[in-house]
Amino acid sequence: MQQIKTMPANIEAEKALLGCILLDENLMVEAIDSLSVDDFYDSKNKVIFSAMSNLKDNNLKIDITTLLSELEKNNKLELAGGYPYLGSLADYGYSISNFESYIDLIQNSALRRETINVLGRLQQEGFDLNVNTFDYVENVERDVFQLSRRRRVDGFSTIKEVSERVIKQTEKASKNKELLVGLTTGFHSLDNITLGFQSHQLIILAARPGMGKSALALNLAVNIATKNKGGNASVAIFNLEMSGEQLAMRMLAADSKIGLKQIQTGALQQAEWVRLSTSFAKLSRLNIYFDDAVDLTVSKIRAKCRKQKAEKGLDFVIIDYLQLLEADGRYASDQEKVAKISRGLKMMALELQVPVLALSQLSRSVEKREDQRPVMADLRSSGAIEQDADVIMFIYRDDKAHEELKKGEASISIAKNRSGSTNEGLPFFFNGPCTCFEEKIE
Repeated sequence: MQQIKTMPANIEAEKALLGCILLDENLMVEAIDSLSVDDFYDSKNKVIFSAMSNLKDNNLKIDITTLLSELEKNNKLELAGGYPYLGSLADYGYSISNFESYIDLIQNSALRRETINVLGRLQQEGFDLNVNTFDYVENVERDVFQLSRRRRVDGFSTIKEVSERVIKQTEKASKNKELLVGLTTGFHSLDNITLGFQSHQLIILAARPGMGKSALALNLAVNIATKNKGGNASVAIFNLEMSGEQLAMRMLAADSKIGLKQIQTGALQQAEWVRLSTSFAKLSRLNIYFDDAVDLTVSKIRAKCRKQKAEKGLDFVIIDYLQLLEADGRYASDQEKVAKISRGLKMMALELQVPVLALSQLSRSVEKREDQRPVMADLRSSGAIEQDADVIMFIYRDDKAHEELKKGEASISIAKNRSGSTNEGLPFFFNGPCTCFEEKIE
């Protein structure tokens, strides 16, 4: 005969916790901070805890008399087990010193029940063929991740505890000759301003079309993969405009200093073939991964990055570019859509603890000004990008604005930097044929 399985619950711990509160009403503060009504399994205990919470909310004393009055007033005395059950709670000699243990037992049972319910619901959804497979897998990952975080709620940290962590971080930084706290970008002047790209940051790289956003992003990808963790840093690139082959071709051109058009046509001299082969050998050793799907949403990117981090590691994410991402759901305007995407990318950086670089377009208004250097007001579609980003960088090309100037003159400005200073323009040179930015050392 098959044994009937019952939901996990610790009724005795529930009764003991309620009895302790009747002995010392001051314990109700800790109980409210740690538990909700739904954490109780027994229906009688749910009703009683809810009544106690109401008394506390109204600044009323909690004892057997006030509890009975509250239950009678709301016609819930019978639901709470009546006088006999309440009397048993008040008369039993529970140990107040074990109060925190009672909370833990109730929490653990509640989490088990919630896990069973969530997995049961996900199992049923799995049989629904009307639900998109990728959406279903994303729902599974999201719900399981939320379960794993449910009980990770820490209390306040003292100034002593926080200061100790700061001292440890400072000691670690003092051993770093480069004086960086994040990933080196491979560009000395950029590192000096940003202190390296840091694990929780959303970094926005914005410019008008044709300024070299994608080229700089790929340069950063190779630099970060090469110059961090002994050449073992892992970089994921999501590009909604170019295929993996096109991206790799640009990387090979930038590293070998061979014109992109020459590589595309195969018009190479013998020496250039050697340089191309050398660059291929170098880049092949790097942990750089491409995803060129065209229907990407923030939730899909987050799911892929979770998997990548768990299986192969992940240190840096590039998204080219923000306005091409599909939205999860429908929104009334582009501003609302971009705001949702921007916030989602910031939350992804925080969750995965990796810096996320998102490329962004600028509005056409920048081209109508005499001084075409970008400012944050030029960010296209949403001011939310300015709010969510930790670092905002702009590319400006003098030769694009003034044709008489030397080709390739460029600057990278840091308009926002939560971790440091800003800069109106770091001098760079853009090698167009090879699609690479080179730092000017002055």
